[in-house]
Parts: sequence; C-alpha cells; structure tokens
Amino acid sequence: MQTWAAAAVLALLVGCRAPQPEGQVRLERAPAPSTLQVDARPAPRDPDGCLAHAPPVPKAPPPPLPLSGRLGLWVAELDPRTLQPLRAVGTNPDSVFPLASTYKQAVLWAVLRAFDRGTLSPTERFDVTRDNQSLGAYPYDGSNVRTLTERMIRSSDNTATDILHRRVGLQAVQDTADELGLCATRLILPTRDWWAAQAGLSATYNGTRRWAGARGEARLQLATQIDREARAYRADDLQRRLDDYFDHRHQPEDDLKALNVSTPYEFGTLVAHEFLRPGLSPRAQAWQREVMALGYGRSALTLTHQGQVAYAAGKGGNGWRLLTYSGYVETKDHRHLVYVFMQHGAQQTYTMPNTRRAFAWINAGIRAVLEGPGKPTLGAP
Repeated sequence: MQTWAAAAVLALLVGCRAPQPEGQVRLERAPAPSTLQVDARPAPRDPDGCLAHAPPVPKAPPPPLPLSGRLGLWVAELDPRTLQPLRAVGTNPDSVFPLASTYKQAVLWAVLRAFDRGTLSPTERFDVTRDNQSLGAYPYDGSNVRTLTERMIRSSDNTATDILHRRVGLQAVQDTADELGLCATRLILPTRDWWAAQAGLSATYNGTRRWAGARGEARLQLATQIDREARAYRADDLQRRLDDYFDHRHQPEDDLKALNVSTPYEFGTLVAHEFLRPGLSPRAQAWQREVMALGYGRSALTLTHQGQVAYAAGKGGNGWRLLTYSGYVETKDHRHLVYVFMQHGAQQTYTMPNTRRAFAWINAGIRAVLEGPGKPTLGAP
C-alpha cells in the first residue's frame, strides 16, 4: 500500500533521475507547421470579461521522453510591451489541470501587493499553531514574512504558504487571476483546505454542487466555510485520513474539483503579467525576482547550460499522479519567454521522477519557439 506521506506532500522540487519507462505510452503529436509566428494584438475578452481561448498556434513538438496521463504545454515568446505571444507552441492549452504547488507564486504576488499598500510588513512574524499547520515540514516559530516567502517558493513549504495566503486574504490571491479575466483559474484555497476537501472533512464541500462552478462572492463564501472547517483538524489527523483517501478512493476528477486549477494558456498569461506587468513598486519587484529565482527550473533549462539566460524564475508542484512546472525566462539577447507544463493522471503515483521528462518537453518547446523562422516586429498588428 502506498501512502500519501511517502508519495508526495508538494515538497521542494528538485531535478531527479527519471526511472525507466514501465508501460508508458509516448504521446504522438503532429509535426509543427513551418511558421511559428503569431500576431501580437491585445488578448481578446469574451462578453463576460473572460480571457478568450489561446490563439491558434502550432502544436508543441512531441515529448522527447515518454509521459503518461493527460498532458498540457504552453511555451511562448512575449512582446514585453503588450505581453502577447510573438511565437508560441501548445498542447491542450485550454484544458483545465490541477495546479498543485505551482499556484504558490500567486500567493507571493498577493503578499507583495499588500506590502505596497502598507498593510503587511516583511518583518511581521508568525508562529506555527494547530490552526495554521499544513502537511509536510514547516517553518520555525517567529519566522517573518520575508522568510516565509522564501520557504514557500524555494522549499514549497505548505504551512508557510497557508499562513501567508490567509494573512492577505483568500480573495486577494484569487484576485491575481480574476483581474486578468482568467475565468478557468481557481487560486482561492490554501493547501490544507483542498486536502481536507478531498479527504471528506468539509461538510460544505461535501454538501454542495455549486463549488466547482462558483465565481465571485459565491465562491468566496464557500471557500471561507471550507477553510474554517479544514482548520478544525490537526495536520497529523488530516494526513492519516488523506492517506486512506488516496490508497482507496481517489478519483482524478476529484483533483479538478478540490485543488486550485488553471489551463496552460491562462497560467502562462498570469506568469507573464507577474513578471512583466506586476504593478509593484521597485522594492517589491526586486523582492519578487529574488524569491522567484529560488524556485526550481533554471538549472533544468537547456538555455542555462548554453549560457543564454540573463534571469530565470520557476515554480512547480507535484501530487498524487500529477506534476506541474511553470517559469519565466529572460535571455541575454533580450527575449522574454514563459512556459507552463501540466501532467494529470500519470501512471506514477509519485511524479517527481518525471521532472527530467517534463523539462525535456519544455526545452523542446522553447527550442521550437526560439528557432522559428523569421524575426517578429515587436507589437506588430
């Protein structure tokens, strides 16, 4: 019997040697068209104010190494003025996937907005209590906001994340998506909440059919109730119940209902704004760039080993049969890239060994985008 504790608790993401494929199926894709350039007009919205689907772009090249389950990828070179893709490739860019710990960069963005408003100090300190402890390792008592942000991104610390998420407010994190019209993106729940929901410990989650489709004030009200119920359980009790759920009752559709979710294209849009148009003060933006550079990704990029990277930031997440990675890259020749990789329903329950395979595909997508024919005129209609 495999336990969740042994399998994954959304921990620090490090590159590891992938196991030999066992029963995996290579996902075959049609070859990319000869041109990779797309126009750079502002992203359209639908009548409800939601970001439209991803623009038509060539399919991403096939994964160089086998990857099982449902897969999504979005890789784009961006116009730094309009934030629109100049060249891009994608696979299932509009399909919804669980985010796991990749969502934590939105918590950082919300924290920095609060800092700029003067409602949160980087020196404010917190203790770990029964009420705020999540699964996995956790920070020392008395850790300040700056330390918690670093642990959240570098070590993917769930307790640090939940402390900060609740401190700025559930809706403040969701706002980072809502303000961009990312209507398929849910970022509102702290980590302990979605696990409590999956384990059957939230009466609100169990008793409503409205949660998955809820938006705005209705979603906030439900999330607040789910959060209150999740905090009634000790982390060790939640861990035991969650182990039992994953060992005996897990269904992939539960991940899409309980966890924070997005699409490769929508989350790539969030990452683009997060780094190129964050609306932060110079001090807050410096904090953001320093902390996000601690996340995993730079060392796994072919561009890094080629000496082409001026700055890179990344964040990933893993869970039961799921793996996610996202990142932002500035090259030394002043090109701006975003990438988002998503895997759901993998044959492996513990997915961290798939990291090498994931970045083989990410690197293939980046190569296809950067080596596309012609050089676009930035901002061209």
